[in-house]
Amino acid sequence: MAKVKTSFFCQNCGAQSPKWVGKCNSCGEWNTFVEEIVERESSSVASFLTGTGNQPKLLHEVSSENTERIDTCNQELNRVLGGGLVPGSMVLIGGEPGIGKSTLVLQLALDLKNKKILYVSGEESIQQIKIRAQRLQKENQNCYFLSETSLEHILAQSKQVVPELLIIDSIQTVSTESIESSPGSVGQIRECTSGILKYAKENNVPVILIGHITKEGSLAGPKVLEHIVDTVLQFEGENQYMYRILRAIKNRFGSTSELGIFEMGNSGLREVSNPSELLINRAHEGLSGTAIAAAIEGIRPLLIEIQALVSTAAYGTPQRSSTGFDLRRLNMLLAVLEKRAGFKLATKDVFLNIAGGIKVDDPAIDLTVITAILSSNFDLPIRKNVCFAGEIGLSGEIRAVNRLEQRIAEAEKLGFDSIFIPKAGKGINLQKFKIEILQFDRVELFFRHVFRKNS
Repeated sequence: MAKVKTSFFCQNCGAQSPKWVGKCNSCGEWNTFVEEIVERESSSVASFLTGTGNQPKLLHEVSSENTERIDTCNQELNRVLGGGLVPGSMVLIGGEPGIGKSTLVLQLALDLKNKKILYVSGEESIQQIKIRAQRLQKENQNCYFLSETSLEHILAQSKQVVPELLIIDSIQTVSTESIESSPGSVGQIRECTSGILKYAKENNVPVILIGHITKEGSLAGPKVLEHIVDTVLQFEGENQYMYRILRAIKNRFGSTSELGIFEMGNSGLREVSNPSELLINRAHEGLSGTAIAAAIEGIRPLLIEIQALVSTAAYGTPQRSSTGFDLRRLNMLLAVLEKRAGFKLATKDVFLNIAGGIKVDDPAIDLTVITAILSSNFDLPIRKNVCFAGEIGLSGEIRAVNRLEQRIAEAEKLGFDSIFIPKAGKGINLQKFKIEILQFDRVELFFRHVFRKNS
């Protein structure tokens, strides 16, 4: 008979304790331990005693057939995955509620018309899924839908349908009878994911899981969930804006530097192949406080519009506000302008915004940020078709940035006339570009040239 043992698990990080404790020693959260029943069968060593199971092999004995990636019919998703879905792999997609995770995987299921797909939903009925499919105006005769939360029933139906792709929305709603705890608990998520992984590897079927996230923004459930899967994708964006960004947090079969950009519309998600043209509003020409940055997100170059507003502090204490840009870095750049360049901004309100609702962590947009701030402060517009790329150091120097040639090529492709960059380092060929390239190493020399040409 199976031995039943009671243990306590932290619902935040998955830490295990033989008794209940108020505070988790691993993550520091309070009142997160829940009692769960763990079953261990006495016959678990049977395969070891009989010598059955997989046998070790040399690499040249392993067949390399059926390793071709599956095209998802979505270029942005293919880019993030590294070229498509690998057979037998598990992909975990996480994101905030309402961001579009279910819409993304439903579009994927309906677009793959040459593959047999099983779409399992534990959150919606089949009728609700049909309503969303009608809104997307798509249909697939090879896609089967199942509303089920039992792991045993899901695996039984999968063996009967024999799909070429299995989608589960979401893993937090699936439960197994082998553990007597509620769905979404640490033990249930761990056991269900392990069962699905075993099915995927044995049948060479790719699996896409949708996962919930906590209020801190991390994936809900035990940390072992991210270790089990092959790829972890983060779907992020602001509900007030139409842009969505898909990032790879972990990818065993590709790079984690890629990202995909989508636009949410009435008919679902649309791929954005050239995000620079959508993030730049050419109607701002002639207005102060706006500058264009040549940024890199992952390994993808894109031009973004940075807006700044500088005004006299009305209530004595100056305000500092930033949207899409690190507020601490904004304060640092203002201190550099005050100390190294002599601009008095200590009594001014400074508001900064990255247009489009995206968040950028690229330090190369520092030069654009301080240009937009001074443009608003002196009410001097930046001349047309000019963009910037450069990191600002604490001593006022303009530091070199990575992937400089990609930034210049993107600006040239979109029809910009000039680009301000740091003095190029070794190994960079600037002669092949037709765009005017202006290089500076100090912020005071840079401002003198920029605003002299504007005046």
